[in-house]
Amino acid sequence: MSDLLTYRGTVYPWHCDHVGHMNVMWYVGKFDEATWSLLLQIGLTPTYLREQQRGMAAVQQNISYKRELHAGDVVEVRSRLIEIREKGVRFVHEMRNVERDEVAATCELTGIHMDRVARKACPLPPAIRAAAERLVTAEA
Repeated sequence: MSDLLTYRGTVYPWHCDHVGHMNVMWYVGKFDEATWSLLLQIGLTPTYLREQQRGMAAVQQNISYKRELHAGDVVEVRSRLIEIREKGVRFVHEMRNVERDEVAATCELTGIHMDRVARKACPLPPAIRAAAERLVTAEA
């Protein structure tokens, strides 16, 4: 995957469930943090979102779990934009166990750019769309 580093962190004991591996809620949380890092890199910054009364909302998310993660594992997420639309983006995250260099999970998301006042999708600004288009890579 030719991609951007969007998250790096550690699995803590409280991230683990009764089976002893990281619970699905923490995979989602780490993917969410990676999403905001990716969006920042195309210009969807916290300042822009606040000042323009805009937001991003996930409308589809598909996660595949490949390998268990345990307390103490260091993970990183690399992300790739695969499609830019008038009002949204589609991208993939790949979470890896850094020590073992193994894919732990993948997540494909579709997000829409929204007007927070009108509560509906709206077009991405041309500058942000252009920045995103420069980062689009072919689907694997």
